[in-house]
Parts: sequence; structure tokens; C-alpha cells
Amino acid sequence: MTLTRDASALLVIDMQNGFLDAKGSMAAIGMPADQLQPSIAGTQRLIESARAAGVPVIFTRYQYMPGYADGGILPNELVPAMREADALVTGTWDAEVADVVAPREGEVIIDKARPSSFYGTQLEPVLTSLGVRNLVLCGVTTNICVETTARDAGQRDYRVHVISDACAEYEQARHEHALNTIGFTFGWVNTVDEVVQAWHP
Repeated sequence: MTLTRDASALLVIDMQNGFLDAKGSMAAIGMPADQLQPSIAGTQRLIESARAAGVPVIFTRYQYMPGYADGGILPNELVPAMREADALVTGTWDAEVADVVAPREGEVIIDKARPSSFYGTQLEPVLTSLGVRNLVLCGVTTNICVETTARDAGQRDYRVHVISDACAEYEQARHEHALNTIGFTFGWVNTVDEVVQAWHP
């Protein structure tokens, strides 16, 4: 599948303080931010390229209501340390998109309480309104929110491109496994250079 800027959008997934900053909640529960920080430089390049090419940039934030009423089993049962650390609570610094990739005024931010950017959100109506059929995905983490979003997008017949050097995971093996799975069934795996070249021929 050839990359194109036509009918395309860049989806920047969960590039938040809680994940990327050493003072964030994920680091506080033993998931080191430095493992995810390699995603920053590639994501910055993609955002700059998209804006210059007129490709819409859409951001997601993984966040929960205070008290985790919308949390489900992840923070309430599987990883209760998230609750103890007040992880990703709506309206806190922890849940905000990191300044290094900050949205511009007017760019869409989709808030979600599950790994998929589609589940229980307004993402699909936004994409429909923008006429988007091609999605370029970057962000964190490769094996959880990026892969889950890629799977859901692929099943909705979006053409999905996951950008290998603009994503990151806490374990390299999981990063590579996720990319292999996506490229096998749900879309295409590309590099930042390939996207930039396609958007600025």
C-alpha cells in the first residue's frame, strides 16, 4: 500500500506525561519512562510533517474519572497500583499530552478509558467528518494502545500504517511482536522517513 496524504490523518496515541515523564505515574509503578521516550523524536517529525502537508493531526489521551468509575478491570483489578498512584486521572498533569508533542489550538483530542482509540470515543465520527480513510499511527505503547487501535481500525477498513520508529514499548520483544502482528493482518508497518517522503514528494 502506497502512503498518501490524501484522505489521511495522523493519530498520535497517548503521548502523555504519565507515560513519557520520569515523574509520571507509570514510572512510579515500575514502568520506566526512558523505555518509551524513543518514540518522541519520530512523533515530533511526523507531527511537523503532517501540519506542513495539511494532514489532520489527532491526539488521544488515556485517562480516567476521579475514583476510576470508568476504569473497568485494568486499574481496579489487574493493575491496582495504578489507582494507588492516581494514574492518568482526568484534569491532572499526569493525563495531559506532553509538551514535547503538544497539540495546537484547534487540533482534535480524543479522550479514552480503554486501549482502543475507537472504544467509547468520538474518533470514528471525527474521521468520517474529515473524510479520512488512511490512518498513520504513532505513540505508546506499541503492544497495547497502538496495536489495539490498529486492530480496530483495520476491522473498520481503514488503511492503517503504524510507524515503527515513532512507537515504543516497555520491552523490545513486545514492540517487535506487535509490529509483526500488525503488518501480517491489520495494516502496514512503515518508518518516519517513508511517511515524510510520501507527504512531501
